[in-house]
Amino acid sequence: MKPTLLVLAAGMGSRYGSLKQIDPVGPSGETIIDYSIYDAIRAGFGKVVFIIRKSFEQDFKDIFISKLQPYIQVEYVFQEIDNVPDGLTISSERTKPWGTAHAILMAKDVINEPFAVINGDDFYGSDAFSTMSDYLCSLTDDQQTQYSLVGYQVGNTMSEHGSVSRGVCKADADDHLISVTERSNIQYTRGGIAYQDADGTFVFLKPETLVSMNFWGFTPDYFKQTEPMFSDFVKANSDSLKAEFFIPFAVDNLINNSNASVTVLRSNAKWFGVTYKEDKPIVIEKLAQLIKTGIYPAQLWK
Repeated sequence: MKPTLLVLAAGMGSRYGSLKQIDPVGPSGETIIDYSIYDAIRAGFGKVVFIIRKSFEQDFKDIFISKLQPYIQVEYVFQEIDNVPDGLTISSERTKPWGTAHAILMAKDVINEPFAVINGDDFYGSDAFSTMSDYLCSLTDDQQTQYSLVGYQVGNTMSEHGSVSRGVCKADADDHLISVTERSNIQYTRGGIAYQDADGTFVFLKPETLVSMNFWGFTPDYFKQTEPMFSDFVKANSDSLKAEFFIPFAVDNLINNSNASVTVLRSNAKWFGVTYKEDKPIVIEKLAQLIKTGIYPAQLWK
């Protein structure tokens, strides 16, 4: 059974200032998502599922559906604020989505096979998709709680134009994930790469510190394990306008309770992405270099 690719594309890109998931960066109008799907097809993925917002459904369909259908099975589902378990109430003033782990749960009715999760605005590289596909295809029936993560060095994932959010990871000598903690406002400072803790103190990270870029590998077992976790999260944060149910929070909980293990996959691929508008010219230039060297054709979909 071929694995599925789940693309997180419901975020509106507030720091970027527009819907960056559908912003063209390739010479023939391709988006970063196009390159990810192209790499996924080459790596053996058989289906792609998009998590989007209802408000931009038509834009999404116009840009992706007809273009991709000749090459791979395509489905999409919605992430909306009111997608919470029955019987739970939330603040009527909330406008912020419930986060990446909540987004994954929106796909539970359309995914029945091992699947990878990626951000829609990050370029991961072909080697990362091949590495993940090989892992997912190798899983047996008794390995349904053995998840995976493509790890990157934080120094290779920074933006020159502002702070970023990353899942800071700890792994053992056998590349089994010990913990992952979501950290926001990671930035360059005079002393190096750092984030601020709860009391405002800068905590410095070595450039080689392992981080998650939300390139995860799961099985459908993940849905069963995180549904009750999300229900508890909403109960505890029903009045919050900003609390988010992140993938690192869910995965860390599963690891700490010995309900799953996560293998860190090492990839030679080079990451780059668009967090701020100023990042876009850099992405365009790097893609142009990859096209020049023959890694990608000048027109992905013909």
